[in-house]
Amino acid sequence: MRIAFAGTPEFAAVALEHLVAAGHEVALVLTQPDRPAGRGLKLQPSPVKALALRHGIAVAQPRSLRLDGKYPEDAAAAREALVGAGPTLMVVAAYGLILPQWVLDLPPRGCLNIHASLLPRWRGAAPIHRAVEAGDAETGITIMQMDAGLDTGDMLLIGTEPILPDDTTATLHDRLATLGGSLIVQALARPALARTPQPADGITYAHKIDKAEAPIDWALPAAVIERRVRAFDPFPGCSFMHEGEVTKLWRARVVPGAGTPGDVLAAEHGNLVVACGQQALQLLTLQRPGGRRVDDAGFLQSRPLHAGQRLA
Repeated sequence: MRIAFAGTPEFAAVALEHLVAAGHEVALVLTQPDRPAGRGLKLQPSPVKALALRHGIAVAQPRSLRLDGKYPEDAAAAREALVGAGPTLMVVAAYGLILPQWVLDLPPRGCLNIHASLLPRWRGAAPIHRAVEAGDAETGITIMQMDAGLDTGDMLLIGTEPILPDDTTATLHDRLATLGGSLIVQALARPALARTPQPADGITYAHKIDKAEAPIDWALPAAVIERRVRAFDPFPGCSFMHEGEVTKLWRARVVPGAGTPGDVLAAEHGNLVVACGQQALQLLTLQRPGGRRVDDAGFLQSRPLHAGQRLA
């Protein structure tokens, strides 16, 4: 099938790789403009653009697709490229731009979205993070026929994936990316798929992750903090302050304990424990500014703590 593809991060690149491997003719790729990255802040292509160029696929990088928006010339050029590509269908995965109606209407078979949740739960920008943070037992991929709403279109194909007790957003992301690539190939291989409207109940929204969510509130239950630690790995990470220094916490375990939230209950090698609103948290993997991730013993060697100290 002759398709167009719209996506930006690694999650989308995995899907694009599956489509190419399945023999689909990808006539055009839409992806976000190059962004500065790394210490030198040099412009870097998105994972989707890098993959498309390796396969010799034409790439367009409009700043907007709204013909009446801030960048109408970008949108007009993108429309010209899409019309010239003549796709039968567009596949969208974590693109990062809202598709206006003219894009949804352009391909004869419309636009299919690879969404990383079991819709209608976790519509929106950060479904993987929010599923881990909420303590969901499972999540998955929904292949959806796109409409003008925010992840509101009819469901075409669903695949489930368990959320393991030690899953981070990073580990779950990789499994869901592979599942998404497999499911979109399955969807395109079928001549027709039944369209199932999303249920009216069970709707939740996965709001975009913000750096302001990183600081740990020790007054929360330890189980809630532990889930956030896993949900915010790799971004933005959970953090706390100690003697004017920000420390990242990458792995933790809920343990018995009680005390004033933020108080260090134990600070021995292999047993660094902090009181929370309910129970306590054993800090297992930490990172000082400019350093690498280390276990609690390595952290305590460079940054001694003792029982009774308070973490902010």
